[in-house]
Amino acid sequence: MPSLKSHVVSFVLRHSRKKAFSSPENLQRWIAAARKSENHQPPAALHQRLDIGMHTVDGFPVYEIAPKAGEQKRMLYLHGGAYVFEITPYHWHLIADMADRLGYGITVPIYPIAPEHDFHAMFGMVGDVYRQMLDETEAEDIVFMGDSAGGNMAVVLTMMAAEQALPLPSRHVLISPGLDMSLSNPEVFEAERRDPWLGISGGMEAVRLYSAGFDRSDWHISPLYGDLSVLPKTLLLTGSHDLLSPDNLIFAQKARAAGVEVEVVYEEGMFHVWPLIDMPESRRARQHIAAFLAGSRSPITQDGRIRFEAPSAEAAE
Repeated sequence: MPSLKSHVVSFVLRHSRKKAFSSPENLQRWIAAARKSENHQPPAALHQRLDIGMHTVDGFPVYEIAPKAGEQKRMLYLHGGAYVFEITPYHWHLIADMADRLGYGITVPIYPIAPEHDFHAMFGMVGDVYRQMLDETEAEDIVFMGDSAGGNMAVVLTMMAAEQALPLPSRHVLISPGLDMSLSNPEVFEAERRDPWLGISGGMEAVRLYSAGFDRSDWHISPLYGDLSVLPKTLLLTGSHDLLSPDNLIFAQKARAAGVEVEVVYEEGMFHVWPLIDMPESRRARQHIAAFLAGSRSPITQDGRIRFEAPSAEAAE
């Protein structure tokens, strides 16, 4: 059963953030308002816990959380925000938690966002960040982690790297990723009613703003239609009250059919990117992420049951 806090968060989201995605006009207004107050810097408290440096790539900031002594592995974290909103303290606290749990060095690009920039600028910058990581670290020691739009970017970046014959990351962690922007799956319209956060109309406006003329069914925008066989071992986290969940389940099925090892955590009652919010469900999710990346299999117990696997796409209808 979902926690009391998750119900409270869902209520707040439905009566606040949901409005941003209710129409193209509302999304544009929220973007304009966000630009007046957005701050990509890590919260001050994190500097007291972690060794955080900053440099620039292609003129944009890249934060580096130093690894623990002797640790070789590195994470590229790609934040969500519908391609139009900046990184938030919620992202930073999740990143810091992963740094504490794993000891990895974590690279966090503050990539260019729309509407000021588009797909080409975004992936030009994060592609350059990845190439720099490869100059310093073996690909087998690199993992990609991303939430929402950042989950999409992790998959597309891997596909683009494969196309360019670059070494590929060893693992993916995808939190509520946006993997199909084509609206070809009718289940997403029913899922929108359950989702307290996302809306199709505003979401399609965000895609329009960043997609640089690509068709929404092109794999650069909807990686569900790309070559899934190039993807590494993947942990996918999705919830039953997330607009993107129906497509996430289809992605897991298609990726497995392409030979990819995919582990799915499916949380009943959970909304979009719930692992970013401090509540019991997110603590379970973070435990699972850390276990997956550490190479162990630590089950999540929920209501006395072990939850490793989502229902099939058909069963989730």
